Amino acid sequence: MSALVSLASAAETHAPVVAPVDASGAFSLLWVVIALPLAGAAILLLGGRLTDAWGHLLGTATAFGSFAISLVLFIQLLGRAEDDRQISQHLYTWFSAGDLDVGMDLLYDPLSSLFLLLITGVGSLIFLYSNGYMAHDPRRRRFFAYLNLFMAAMLMLVLAENYVGLFLGWEGVGLASYLLIGFWQHKPTAAAAAKKAFVMNRVGDMGMSLGIFLMFVTFGSVSFTTISELAPGAEESTLNWIGVLLLIGACGKSAQVPLQAWLLDAMEGPTPVSALIHAATMVTAGVYLVVRSNFIFELAPTAQTVVVIVATVTLLWGAILGCAKDDIKKTLAGSTMSQIGYMMLGAGLGVAGYAFAIFHLLTHGFFKANMFLGAGSVMHGMDDDVDMRHYGALRKAMPITFLTFAMGYLAIIGFPGFSGFWSKDKIIEVALTENWVAGTCALLGAGITGFYMTRLMLMTFFGEKRWSDGVHPHESPAVMTIPLMVLAALSVLGGLMLLGDWIVDFLSPVVGHAAHEEPPLPALAISGIAVAVVAVGVLTAWWFFGRQAVPREAPQEVSFVTRAARADLYGDAINDTLVVTPVMRTVDTAVAADHTLVDGAFGGGGTVVTGVGIGLRRLQTGYVRSYALSVLVGALLLVLTLVAVNW
Repeated sequence: MSALVSLASAAETHAPVVAPVDASGAFSLLWVVIALPLAGAAILLLGGRLTDAWGHLLGTATAFGSFAISLVLFIQLLGRAEDDRQISQHLYTWFSAGDLDVGMDLLYDPLSSLFLLLITGVGSLIFLYSNGYMAHDPRRRRFFAYLNLFMAAMLMLVLAENYVGLFLGWEGVGLASYLLIGFWQHKPTAAAAAKKAFVMNRVGDMGMSLGIFLMFVTFGSVSFTTISELAPGAEESTLNWIGVLLLIGACGKSAQVPLQAWLLDAMEGPTPVSALIHAATMVTAGVYLVVRSNFIFELAPTAQTVVVIVATVTLLWGAILGCAKDDIKKTLAGSTMSQIGYMMLGAGLGVAGYAFAIFHLLTHGFFKANMFLGAGSVMHGMDDDVDMRHYGALRKAMPITFLTFAMGYLAIIGFPGFSGFWSKDKIIEVALTENWVAGTCALLGAGITGFYMTRLMLMTFFGEKRWSDGVHPHESPAVMTIPLMVLAALSVLGGLMLLGDWIVDFLSPVVGHAAHEEPPLPALAISGIAVAVVAVGVLTAWWFFGRQAVPREAPQEVSFVTRAARADLYGDAINDTLVVTPVMRTVDTAVAADHTLVDGAFGGGGTVVTGVGIGLRRLQTGYVRSYALSVLVGALLLVLTLVAVNW
């Protein structure tokens, strides 16, 4: 299996182990980045109705405050030498048990600095947008409290200096996502989606927790720095097991096959939640985990191969789902699954792909937040209808939403010059260099992306009006369109991070340098092929949805592939067959055994004692003559016994 991935280890130089320096100056404020949104959540939850009138403003202010500090810290980091960009902050000893000492320690380096900017920057725009989107929701204050909790947990995840601290943030993200996906719990579908996301993520978290236990048993520590120093001395089989267990956790959080089935259902939550989960927080956590653990995966070729296989399957799986969905948010959700697959593919390809995985993660954060919030704007103007078959010709009614969404569309399909063109093409280039099978699948995924995203654009903004009677599409208020404009600009300009290989050099202290290896074709030729493949996808979508009227109801006579895609490629059916049904039968059998054997044993014993008691009770008649008769009978029996013995 390892033959599927060429690691070219001899040509690579791994990141040196550099001991972080203690935080000082502006870096001493590192903990405040987490504390601000966490304090906002506490105030809004504990303050209750007293904060209803201004809770949304406080929540938004804390998010922007964290972004301001993150920006200052990033500028300070740029002013330091490359080998002096790892800063730690010890807050206190969290717990100590035997040989295990875990501190509440934070690590700020090039990798975490980029995540801080993404989480707080894009997150703040989503907070601002939510002021308009949730303006009339009676539980708006609670919504912002959960958003604050979500942001604080994700910040803890990417700032932790050890795996236990990372796991704290990891579980906090899981809790916050459950609360936000099911925020409208009066809808049975929302409550079910929240439970589904929570349970499937717990499956992944079991794998991750076992990986952390194995790391402690192997290295005697959970610190990134310590493990990275000791990993070269560990057995390869152990490192492979650790890598696979961490990947299981990443599959849950980042909705990778086989733990992907929760993601599309999660669209039951308010649209800002979808944007936050898909662009800035939850689904990026798995990619962060793999890249942060590069010192494990670089020494675990089997685990790396599994990452590549999972990523390749997922990027095609999500793209296929996006082709058949009429729900605008679920189309974008399938797209997220696919794009995260590209990131995981880059991470699975090792040193050559780590930086490009993070590069695509950042650009995806820009254009996917843009499109999710744009979808929310469309829903806002269409009375919360999510069915694209009920849209059409919205570009004139909602010009700002259309133009900003179009920037995200051009970015995600990889139109030359837009951010996605630079980031996704680099992953395809590396994949073709390291593994032509994965690279070919990545090219195919790019073509499918062009198809389903063009389908979405045509069904939503072009063609004939298909609105229901009484619906009057209108542009969203400025508090919603301003974030769209900022994100649209980032969707266009995000590719600038690749100028002069800036992002590659910036991340090299964390993920190492990769020696230059010539791809099978010149980079320009690969980009040209990718653009041509995307163009085929775009033209195919136009052929089916642009040159003819779109029916307002989905046709029922469709191919098997379309039926399968509409059914999420039978992901739920597979889970039910392989996991849910066997587990439920096992539980039913155990319950029946409990009732029959355990309850029967205790119940039967009680019945015997009760029967004996009833029998003895009948001997107590209360009549003296009965007692005298009993004495006489007893005496006779005693005499007869003695006679028999002496006979």
